[in-house]
Amino acid sequence: MSQQLLARNASMLEAYNTTKYGAMFLDDALEFMAEYFTESSVDLIVTSPPFGLVRKKKYGNVDADEYLKWFKPFGLEFKRILKPSGSLVIDIGGAWIPGQPTRSLYHYELAIMLSKKIGFYLAQEFFWWNPAKLPTPAEWVTVRRIRAKDAVDCIWWFSPTPWPKASNRRVLAPYSNSMRGLLKKGYRPKLRPSGHDISAKFSVDNGAAIPANLIAVPNTESNSYYLRYCRKHGLPPHPARFPAAIPEFFIRMLTDPGDLVLGPFAGSCVTGEVCERLRRRWICVEVVEEYLKGALGRFEKGAHPKQESLFSADTSREQGWYKVFHPALLWNGREEPLLSDGGKTRILNRVKK
Repeated sequence: MSQQLLARNASMLEAYNTTKYGAMFLDDALEFMAEYFTESSVDLIVTSPPFGLVRKKKYGNVDADEYLKWFKPFGLEFKRILKPSGSLVIDIGGAWIPGQPTRSLYHYELAIMLSKKIGFYLAQEFFWWNPAKLPTPAEWVTVRRIRAKDAVDCIWWFSPTPWPKASNRRVLAPYSNSMRGLLKKGYRPKLRPSGHDISAKFSVDNGAAIPANLIAVPNTESNSYYLRYCRKHGLPPHPARFPAAIPEFFIRMLTDPGDLVLGPFAGSCVTGEVCERLRRRWICVEVVEEYLKGALGRFEKGAHPKQESLFSADTSREQGWYKVFHPALLWNGREEPLLSDGGKTRILNRVKK
């Protein structure tokens, strides 16, 4: 299988594990790409690389101020191996400046570097909202109460050309109750104050809605087969897994069955698991063997041919909605005086009477 997936020098390469559609490898992703991929051989790279955090993590992240220098060689390889019709999707979280409640710009600087220095086109930016995210960073959010909790990751969708293959029809969203009511009652075409001319086509029932670039997926995995497998075998689960729905959204939207998907910072190989279900060829590369040992659990049972969705056909659609409150819901209460120093002085037990 590994020889069928890789473009060159694969005759003596041994995969850590192979499946019907893919393989995972224990290797440094940068060296692996340079050695085994020819130009324009990959359809999609989807990854959540180590973030540029101010605190070190077990999975080997790089300091935010060194991140661009570390990432640039990967970006150059990504550009080399992607097909002109291919895409690069990067899930990347933000970071805070040490000791103060201000944000690092490293992930925006990364996007600019990939565009200006390496030659990628920014097809679109997405935002992954985790509704279950804990209120962090605690010092600024729950102690001094001077910032809102950080619950959104940026997801950059880049492409080597302005025209990567894509279709939003693959990832449609169900109509809201208000839209279903509008379709039932009908809509009178008119010119909005904004200047948008809403034509009669707006009232055509297309079966579902075009999705927004805000993806709401809670990262609440606690008793999956992967985690049970890790516990059973005494293995550490990867501490920074993204939920399967994140890579699946882009794999569905940007690739066809049989296309080749690369996960260069594989972690627990959730991207490979999704590809196996969706019949995409895949390669996952991870440098930490313990994480690959745990990833074996994702493929122990094999993908069920009908396992195409997280929800069964008879599941209530309401279970798939995450609602965002209107910011004005609690604005009618007493306004607490603001601290003149912006919260610089740490005051505990500052509670509204």
